[in-house]
Amino acid sequence: MGHTSTLDAFLTVHKDQLIASNVPQHFWYTLHKKLVNQTFDAGCSFQIVKLDYEGEREDHEPIWALQTVTDVDCSDPKNIFLIDHAWTYQVNNARQVLLQHDSLRHRLQNIFNLSGDLSKEVLVEKIFENTWKISNTYSIGNAENVEDRLPIWYIMDEIGTAVLHNDTPNCRVVPFIYINEQVTYSLLFPTRNLEAEELVYRDFAEGVSDLEKRSAILLPWVPRSFEDISLTPPVPDDEYFLSGHVRESLPVQSKLAGKPIIKHVLKVFTQYSLVTQHLTDNKFVITEDEDDADILWYTEHFKDFETLSESPDKFVNQFPFEYVITVKDLLCITCRKEGSSKWLPTTYNLLTEIPNFVSCFQQRQNDGLNNFWIVKPYNLARGLDIHITNNLNYIMRIATTGPKIAQKYITDPVLFHRPECNGRVKFDIRYVVLLRSVRPLKAYVYKNFFLRFANVPFELNEFDNYEKHFTVMNYTESANLKHLKCDEFKVCWEQQYGHVPWDTVEKSILIMLRQILESATEEQPPRGIASSPQSRALYAADLMLEWTEGREIKPQILEMNFTPDCKRACDYYPDFFNDIFHLLFLDNESEAFIEL
Repeated sequence: MGHTSTLDAFLTVHKDQLIASNVPQHFWYTLHKKLVNQTFDAGCSFQIVKLDYEGEREDHEPIWALQTVTDVDCSDPKNIFLIDHAWTYQVNNARQVLLQHDSLRHRLQNIFNLSGDLSKEVLVEKIFENTWKISNTYSIGNAENVEDRLPIWYIMDEIGTAVLHNDTPNCRVVPFIYINEQVTYSLLFPTRNLEAEELVYRDFAEGVSDLEKRSAILLPWVPRSFEDISLTPPVPDDEYFLSGHVRESLPVQSKLAGKPIIKHVLKVFTQYSLVTQHLTDNKFVITEDEDDADILWYTEHFKDFETLSESPDKFVNQFPFEYVITVKDLLCITCRKEGSSKWLPTTYNLLTEIPNFVSCFQQRQNDGLNNFWIVKPYNLARGLDIHITNNLNYIMRIATTGPKIAQKYITDPVLFHRPECNGRVKFDIRYVVLLRSVRPLKAYVYKNFFLRFANVPFELNEFDNYEKHFTVMNYTESANLKHLKCDEFKVCWEQQYGHVPWDTVEKSILIMLRQILESATEEQPPRGIASSPQSRALYAADLMLEWTEGREIKPQILEMNFTPDCKRACDYYPDFFNDIFHLLFLDNESEAFIEL
């Protein structure tokens, strides 16, 4: 097979990746050749040099640099270089890997020029603390499983990590997945001609043009104070609420003004198997004919409320623009309104509010306040891609991996004593919230709430210990899943916190949920949930209890979920969906619910 045909085969698989990474076309043939022959020849054109400082080196200042040993012509096809990766890792087990692999630990110790007198445990912490200055990340956007689309972290070899930052770079370094061997490298290539003995620079905030956001992202390498920036972010415009979502239409209210036709049996079309299995009341019947159904119970997002208005006797299990509470960044904006702000931990959007967040972080740091934050994606569940840290460099690096929020970590949670775990563990509470009407606001909670528990006693350390800091155990095969119904929990609560009656705690939870819904419905869409006579909805409100400085218990909302997993509800309470459908679609207010 000739050079042309092998190159064509290579490009068939890799061309899109090369174009997306803006690798100039004149390098493609050489790149293919170097990949096939495993040619790592950067040492012929570059050398690593140790930087010399007149005074004491500051922590943010680099130790090593990369310098040319010859002229490097950016138009010469041979001047693209393969950079190997020293370590590819997942954040949640990085410390364990470093503890177990002496050679990796010692290699990184040399890269960071760390003392050899440190214990293994202290050295690992030092490496983990500093790794964000040299770690990079990529993700596979077209992967089928959400787990495979999560950010992948890696550290390049000594040559790659020696490339310094500059706002006017002379080279680029991009990750490249060589699909033939399922190996990831980085590609180093010049963007202008380099002279011998010139230092090599790339832009660590490539593509970020907003000056404040750029300065924040560059904090691991270029310190700057943000304390002159307001802690309060600007209120976003309507376009922000609409961006990133499929546009949805509003119902035509004039077509919905008549009295509904009263039917003795309602036909239900559902995409949720638990509804099919557990909706057994004879007032309802399951149908596979979507057009003939009276109730549409979807698990996917429904958007066309205008067309639904043509069938005024149909119901759907969603409200227009309900994402102001079901998407984390919009819930944050909703809860900043007067009346709701005390119910959500301090939260910032790391896509649009990063300077405000850094200002808050730095001010808390200067005031000696607790500064642990939990960083999580807008719209992922199951504890995926969530980080807890008080390391600002770590947070700034995470901020580059996709839309995230940074939320003040609850450091003094109300704990639950689990004798089988030898201590007091974190727990969270899920209330099922039913929304029947927006104007007027008519909402309820299912009286039976649900509990999730951590499996390891809580302490403010080991933040990569999932079973210490998280409560979602039903997706982890090896984890111990504690089952406790709410009535049993109330007995335990009385034993553990008898001085604070559960009814008092629950009253504050119900007030919180009511006020959040009021904030979510007080404005017109896209800033608020729209009124729709055909809409009914079920949400899961996840919350934790926190001790205030005055040692009072205050609920804190964590998130509100669209189409939550109701398996446990059905297992514990067989009439769960019968009760839900009676309330939402027949207006039957039973003792199973509490009105908000």
